Amino acid sequence: MTRTRYTKDRGLTTRMVTTMFLIGLLYVVLVGVLLAVLGKFWPVILIFVGVLFIAQFWFSDKIAAFGMGAHEVTPEQAPELHGAVDRICALADMQKPKVAIADSDIPNAFATGRSERTALICATTGLLRRLEPEELEGVLAHEMSHVAHRDVAVMTIASFLGVLAGLLTRFALYSGLSRSASNSPLGIAILVIPLVSAVVYAVGFLLTRLLSRYRELSADRTAALLTGKPSALASALTKVDSQMARIPTRDLRKAEPYNAFFFVPAFSSGESLGRLLSSHPTLEQRLDQLGRLSAELARP
Repeated sequence: MTRTRYTKDRGLTTRMVTTMFLIGLLYVVLVGVLLAVLGKFWPVILIFVGVLFIAQFWFSDKIAAFGMGAHEVTPEQAPELHGAVDRICALADMQKPKVAIADSDIPNAFATGRSERTALICATTGLLRRLEPEELEGVLAHEMSHVAHRDVAVMTIASFLGVLAGLLTRFALYSGLSRSASNSPLGIAILVIPLVSAVVYAVGFLLTRLLSRYRELSADRTAALLTGKPSALASALTKVDSQMARIPTRDLRKAEPYNAFFFVPAFSSGESLGRLLSSHPTLEQRLDQLGRLSAELARP
């Protein structure tokens, strides 16, 4: 964790380390299967995996910011947003991140970046138009907590294996290699690739989802403690969640791939399976936690 005044969360740290360890095991299994099946092509495999990992780690935040339409703004262009970020940085004793705005009516915010030095905080025009200053500060403190705890970088690395497994599955299914299964032992062996890749993808997906839900609760908690205003963050959560219902479904569908980055997901489900696959805890869970924090801070 970056040295800041954000409260340390040992539970989050433990989950990040555990997730990375399990992701590493899955990575070894997947690469081992590839080497066993396509052993003579191992240099190509290692180069491919290495290039993909570097691209995912170094450019995923930039790709995500670009995909969500974020453009960096100066203090002169967005004085209120920069002022709120400055206040949070002073409270947290953090280096100021790059500040951006996304021209979207969807009320949301997100943080990207592998470290405090490369961090970017973005708010949509829809969020800036709807929130009061204290509510906006609560949301920005939440997003900057992700930077302070470095869980954004962990999520980036963790999601790499899912991307790799998905690409390998598509390659094996659409390359036509599987049609040689009845003609050679190599063809039968190649059939293992999509099966193993699919299992790795599913397990990796669940691991990142479990970590993602906890990190959102952690960011709510540490942001509320930093600002001392859990009620402002709770008000922002309630307002943003209710406003989502007024956004056209077409726009929400376009934003859905970036749910893991958002303060509030574009879509949320009340079904048990939907909650299992969701990138965020339910609104009720988040408000309950903030309510308890508000009661604790109100005690003499």
